[in-house]
Amino acid sequence: MANGPARSAAGGLVARGGGSGVHTPHVEQHFTGSETVRDVVIGMSDGLTVPFALAAGLAGAVSNHWLVVIAGASEIAAGAIAMGLGGYLAARSDADSYQAELNRERREIKEIPEAERQEVRDIFAGYGLSGAALEEAVAAVTAQPEPWLRFMMKEELGLEEPNPSRAVTSGATIGVSYIAGGLVPLVPYFFPLAVGHALIVSAIVSLIALGIFGAVKAHFTGVAAARGAAQTVLLGGIAAGVAYGLSRLISGLAGL
Repeated sequence: MANGPARSAAGGLVARGGGSGVHTPHVEQHFTGSETVRDVVIGMSDGLTVPFALAAGLAGAVSNHWLVVIAGASEIAAGAIAMGLGGYLAARSDADSYQAELNRERREIKEIPEAERQEVRDIFAGYGLSGAALEEAVAAVTAQPEPWLRFMMKEELGLEEPNPSRAVTSGATIGVSYIAGGLVPLVPYFFPLAVGHALIVSAIVSLIALGIFGAVKAHFTGVAAARGAAQTVLLGGIAAGVAYGLSRLISGLAGL
């Protein structure tokens, strides 16, 4: 039997040779949804915290649960629009900045090619290449303008070409995530409960949601799940507690 790679039943290549057995190749798996996760984190974190604090604050000042619902729904709508628009503008700004740098780098390759070749040489030298190997690498990269341009954008400037639809996707993801998060603390106020009782239910549900969200977020950021959950719950609880305390204080001073 000849040595060499063989195709597995699943269609992949496996290494074979020398009677040493069959070895599957090392396959690296990398998480590729970091931008979407970031947008969900931005929207959900604010959506869970701000309406929760607002509802808690209102619960300390009013007795009609529908007033809390109306104010909370208005805040969620305004917050989702503001956060979504902010995400859209941020992504749009990244795309515009990339295009401006791309045009500048393209112009420099055309007008001062020797200086740009030296920059390529310096980059490869930083990776440890020297002598003939260095010059061959420089010649290969600078042989065609477009590959040369992409190399400079990534290696010199550290910029990746943004997805053309990134701005719209980012804005929509942040906005929807904000709404999803904001509805969690508001739902108990839809039921015919005393505002004080609805506040307790809202606090329990919101703190559980904050804990789950913190643990999930920690999974993607490499932080311990317990630590991520504790941090999120603590911050959300402090925000709601401060809002509730201030509303009670102001209500008392105003004689409401």
